Amino acid sequence: MIDTMIERMFDSEFAAADDAVVVGAIAECARAEAVLAARRLAATAELTARYTEPDGEREHLAIDGWRMASAEISAAMEISDRAASREMSIAMALRERLPQVAALFAQGQLRAGLVSTITWRTQLVVDSETQKQIDTAIAQRVSKWGSLSVSGLESAIDSLVDEYDPDARLRLREAARGRDVRVGKRDDVTGTASLWGRLTAADAALLERRLAQMLNEVCKDDPRTVGQRRADALGAMAAHADRLTCQCGSADCPSAGDDPRATSVVINVIAEAAALDAQPDPQMSGDGETPSTVEPSEPTGKPLDSKPTGNPTEPKPATALILGGGLIPTPLLAELIKNGATVRWTQKPDAAPEAGYRPSQKTARFVRMRDMTCRFPGCDRPADFCDIDHTAPYPVGATHPSNTKCLCRIHHLLKTFGGWRDEQRADGTVIWTAPSGRTYATHPRSRFFYPCWDTTTAALPAVQRPADSGHKGVMMPRRRRTRSQDRLRRIERERALNAVDRRRYAAPPAAEPSRPPPDDPWETYGAAMGTDDPNAEPPPF
Repeated sequence: MIDTMIERMFDSEFAAADDAVVVGAIAECARAEAVLAARRLAATAELTARYTEPDGEREHLAIDGWRMASAEISAAMEISDRAASREMSIAMALRERLPQVAALFAQGQLRAGLVSTITWRTQLVVDSETQKQIDTAIAQRVSKWGSLSVSGLESAIDSLVDEYDPDARLRLREAARGRDVRVGKRDDVTGTASLWGRLTAADAALLERRLAQMLNEVCKDDPRTVGQRRADALGAMAAHADRLTCQCGSADCPSAGDDPRATSVVINVIAEAAALDAQPDPQMSGDGETPSTVEPSEPTGKPLDSKPTGNPTEPKPATALILGGGLIPTPLLAELIKNGATVRWTQKPDAAPEAGYRPSQKTARFVRMRDMTCRFPGCDRPADFCDIDHTAPYPVGATHPSNTKCLCRIHHLLKTFGGWRDEQRADGTVIWTAPSGRTYATHPRSRFFYPCWDTTTAALPAVQRPADSGHKGVMMPRRRRTRSQDRLRRIERERALNAVDRRRYAAPPAAEPSRPPPDDPWETYGAAMGTDDPNAEPPPF
């Protein structure tokens, strides 16, 4: 029934309508989306408020009320914990600081993006009376902001905040305070990732000089362009290498040898056996093939075959992935192996459980390759950085792949101390039950990329888990400061810096103190030379 409705909607519902009707439907749906988004955020705020009620003990625990609420919300929305926390911040801002803006949002008069910007750029306002004034002012003026660009919208909000609370306006701090380096989202097609950032001028000069030195150490027959060598040199530096290996292919080259990146840092890549048979692509380096300038042949008059070419029964290309990252093209995988990367075969562990709490290397490797990421709903933390968790706690639960899975440290703590229950099946499927009673199923990530890999292990007999003693909180890691205290400290610091900036830019430039003209010509000379010492030697000419 749903499939039929979707097919009708996209194929025929608007086919006969004129432009005015189609545009009207777009506007109507945008308004409906805003109403639904406001309702969702209202529910988010209610759940957050319930979990974060002042509690002197819970607030100091690593898994505090905010973290417990974000786990429920991230699982329900199928988003990451970080994205859920952002939704919670917006929801609580609307509930506590901006009720009039929230009312307009609930009526569909504001869009979610605009509301997000308003909550972000008013976050430093702490006085309750000022918050009410700004909320009222925004509600009165916001109808005129719909056509503004993003930067124009930010300027309008900043101007209003500056009118009521100058120290609460978000300011751009000095460029040095914004220094950072980020690795972007992996490109699933090319096997690359973007890298960008901001350094101090001195550090940037050092990095540029070091890269230039490394990329010039290879011989003239290296096939890579300057840009490619610079990128590879940065990767070599990350692997603690002091040189860039030449790719000329000559055994006599003084810069040839094993690539230091192959052995200094471990990056787990999971690949099908067929992917290991690929060959390096010589076109991965250099400028690529020169486009042909040969004139096309005369047409023969025979119509081209419009049918797709290729055999649909041909096997799909073998797949290789970085744990927690993107796809690696098989020619690039071949290049890594050629440069010394180690290949380890992942084998299914024995059917019998292992003795002891800690799994063997063989079992741990199998579990990490099977799961690929943290197994909590919505979490993408790579398995390399996860704990191996016993689903049924040891020693009641066996140390066996059918009873172990990958959990990042936060979700491991959440399971242990946060009231979440889990059950695991032999194929690696985990069924989670939230404190709210809702259930979620997560499956090993490898199932989606390697459907031919049978990761099902021996079924284990059911066990009776020990009852919760109610004293687990005693063992939970504690925070130095509560989340609220951290947030207040950050806001106070930002406001203090804003106040310093405001006073500095508002103060008139200091005037030079007036003084009578000097009677001593040496004083004139000393002032000109940067010294007031009348005994300074005159220049030797």
